[in-house]
Amino acid sequence: MSEDIFKKITSHAKEYGFIFPSSEIYDGLSAVYDYGPNGVQLKNNIKEYWWKAMVQIHENIVGIDAAIFMHPKVWKASGHVDAFHDPMIDNKDSKKRYRADNLIEGYIEKLQQKIEKEVKKASKRFGENFDKEKFLSESPRVQKYKNQIREIENRLNNALEKQDLKALKELIDELEITDPVSGTRNWTEVKYFNLMFDTRMGATSESASTVYLRPETAQGIFVNFNNVLKTSRVKIPFGIAQIGKAFRNEIIARQFIFRMREFEQMEMQFFVRPGQEMKWFEHWKNKRLQWHLALGFDKNFYRFHDHEQLAHYANAATDIEFKFPFGFKELEGIHSRTDFDLKMHEQYSGKKLRYFDPETQETYIPYVIETSIGLDRMFLAVLSASYQIEKLDDGSERIVLKLPPVLAPNKVAILPLVKKDGLKELATEIFDNLKWEYQTVYDDKDAIGRRYRRQDAIGTPFCITVDHQTKDDQTVTLRYRDSMKQERVPVERLSEIIKDKLHFKHLLQSSH
Repeated sequence: MSEDIFKKITSHAKEYGFIFPSSEIYDGLSAVYDYGPNGVQLKNNIKEYWWKAMVQIHENIVGIDAAIFMHPKVWKASGHVDAFHDPMIDNKDSKKRYRADNLIEGYIEKLQQKIEKEVKKASKRFGENFDKEKFLSESPRVQKYKNQIREIENRLNNALEKQDLKALKELIDELEITDPVSGTRNWTEVKYFNLMFDTRMGATSESASTVYLRPETAQGIFVNFNNVLKTSRVKIPFGIAQIGKAFRNEIIARQFIFRMREFEQMEMQFFVRPGQEMKWFEHWKNKRLQWHLALGFDKNFYRFHDHEQLAHYANAATDIEFKFPFGFKELEGIHSRTDFDLKMHEQYSGKKLRYFDPETQETYIPYVIETSIGLDRMFLAVLSASYQIEKLDDGSERIVLKLPPVLAPNKVAILPLVKKDGLKELATEIFDNLKWEYQTVYDDKDAIGRRYRRQDAIGTPFCITVDHQTKDDQTVTLRYRDSMKQERVPVERLSEIIKDKLHFKHLLQSSH
């Protein structure tokens, strides 16, 4: 069922101008996508929500926009040149390549689904008397699945930590994991594959040097630490935020825009005193979840997943996972990166990256709390949570995107009932008045019911219908997307009525 919904969402995204396959007239380019007219509006609105919540309402967080190309030593210092790789495995029958750890995580996810099925069956059996927590802790079958998950996760984490490719292959073999395409277990050995794209920069091929397309945006923040410190007058604790493109040569790029080779990140690095990082880690962990919940989607779509296996530079890490149609997956990461990044850039550049603390009279390398969210994943999460197929009283169906109004691509649609009798001119006048405040569209094609359905499918919160009564009393029909309720309102009050729903202020206050 979830896979069917996911297919419908991806189809919907193309049909209604949200996302197109890149270079489609040339049969496309794998794992690369273009954002269409409605998609770019929704994407920009998500960016604006993040930027306002992260930078505008925090006096101690500033923004930058670093270049995509950086000195090659940046990536040597960060560890990406030597260690930015994934363990890959090929199936000899299908000729498909997979991330070995993803195959094992997929097996774990199936065990989690078995636990959920046990819970559903027990819930039906016991009805209102069902105690979920008690059942999870006492059911022998659930405990068996939990023990299996724990053992597999421990072995997976140990293998990844030790970079033991042989152990990963043994685990895949023991679990009898099959290729989803061929259905066979005819696997190659596991090998590492570096994910960075490289290119040449220089006037001639002889003098050109190797540079990389950045695989993350964080390093642009770290190398600008001194510049920001000198020019923005910030004091510890403070943050530097950035939205920008990143590039990874993902061999296993799938699940639509969830994993792409060219993607966009929204990151903030928060610099704190050493020893206070765990307090701020908890602060940003809670703050970021609240940002997501403020959008009004079901809280059960979200959960924390604390990392047992930490990156070498981290002393704490958690993911905010979102329940996509294909299961819970990482949406945002919150990491305590210690002082690793600034320390490494000090070492490789020979420049001091330190902070003099006027309160303690000490000079030190700050510790860093990172919040990092994939903009494209956030787009997919919003699209997935908003997509609904509703049964109406007359037996028909409507597809509606119940987007948070401030994120909707178009805020208002102006619809003249007919194109004659002066209604088109009246509708155009209303459009010209509202377009200065809101993203507004005009549509006079097809029957009014079909136009309503189209705006529902795009997620437009308000439709304004101009009819013959408008000529008599200067009122229009205002239709609300979610309830389909309609009411007559004076033209002069339109902006006043709808502006409250379309302002970022209330959303930001809920998230703060």
